[in-house]
Amino acid sequence: MEKKSKNREIYFSFFMFTADLRPHDTNYTKILINHLEALTKMGYTGFDMHIASPTGKIDYNLEIENYKCLKEAFNNAGFAASKFNTNVGTTKTFDPTSPYKEQREQALAYLKSRVDITSILGGKDAIMSGPFLYPYGIFPITDDGEALWSDALQDWMKPRYKDAISIFQELVDYAVQKEVILAIEPIKNWESPPPNMVSEVLDFCDTIDESSPCGVALDTAQCVLESQGPSVFKNNIARAVNKNRLYYIHISAPDRGRIHDSWIPWDFMLGEIEPVYDGPYLIEVFNAIPPFESSMRMTRRRFWRPNEDPSSHYPSAYDIAESAIKELQEQLEKLNYSTVY
Repeated sequence: MEKKSKNREIYFSFFMFTADLRPHDTNYTKILINHLEALTKMGYTGFDMHIASPTGKIDYNLEIENYKCLKEAFNNAGFAASKFNTNVGTTKTFDPTSPYKEQREQALAYLKSRVDITSILGGKDAIMSGPFLYPYGIFPITDDGEALWSDALQDWMKPRYKDAISIFQELVDYAVQKEVILAIEPIKNWESPPPNMVSEVLDFCDTIDESSPCGVALDTAQCVLESQGPSVFKNNIARAVNKNRLYYIHISAPDRGRIHDSWIPWDFMLGEIEPVYDGPYLIEVFNAIPPFESSMRMTRRRFWRPNEDPSSHYPSAYDIAESAIKELQEQLEKLNYSTVY
C-alpha cells in the first residue's frame, strides 16, 4: 500500500504584513523581499498581495509604472518565477454598481488598472480576487439617515447588480486580453452588504458570458460565518464547478487569526473542495495592523512582523505562517491518497 499526494500550490496573503505595497518606496520593497524569502523557505509557492486604492490625484499610468518597478525588484531578488495573485476591492468612489453612468465608468477605469497591475505582478493566469463587485463596507442609508436591512437591502441591491452587468462584461473582456482571471469574493454581512454568500456571486456571474473567466473566490471564514449550512455549501461547490466558476480557495480561520488549531471544519470543507478543485490554496491571516485593527475590530495582539516590529514573546508572523502551511499540508495529505497494489 502506497500513499500518494497531489502537488498543491499554496500561496500566502500579505494581509499579514500590509494592505499597501507602497511600490514607489524602495526601502519598503526591501522589507517585502525579506518576507518573500522567508515564506519561500517555508514552502509557499506563491503570494497574494493587496493593491491599495489610489489616494489624491489619480494617475494610473504612474501607478502602473511603479508596480513595474516593484516587479522588477522582485525579479532581481530571485522571484521571477514566483507566482503572484492580487486582492482588489471597490470603494464608494469606484463603484461599478452605481446608478450613475459616470461613476460606473470611473469604476471600470479603476478596475482595468487593477487588472493591469495583476498582469504585471502575476503574468499569465494570475487571479484578481476580492470584493470588487459592491464597494466593501459601504452600507446604504436613506435620505432620512435610516439604514437598509433585510428585504429592503436585498431589494435595493437588485437594480445595482443590473447596472453593473455591462461594466463587468467589459471588465471581463479586458481581463481576457490581459490573461487575468477574475474571482469575486463574497464578504460576511457584518463587514459589508451583499454579495455575502457564494450563491449571490454565482447568480451575478450567470449574467456574464459563460465563456468569460469571471467566477468566485471561496473563503472558508466567510462560508463558516455566513453560509446557510452544509447542504448549501455542497450545492454551491457543485454549482460553481459545473459552471466552471470556482477559481480560488482562501483558507482562513473564522477569527481571521492562526490557521493551526482553528475552527475550520477541515474534513467537510476540503472533502467537498479537493476532489473538484485544481487551483491554488491561499493561506489568509489578517494581522492586527492598520487598517484591519479598526475595520475588523481586532482585540488580539499583533503577530509581530520580523524586520518591521519589535520582537516579543508572542508569536511572530513567520511562526503563524509556518504553522499554517504545515496544517494545510497535513489536512490535504489526509484526503489525497490512493491504494496501489
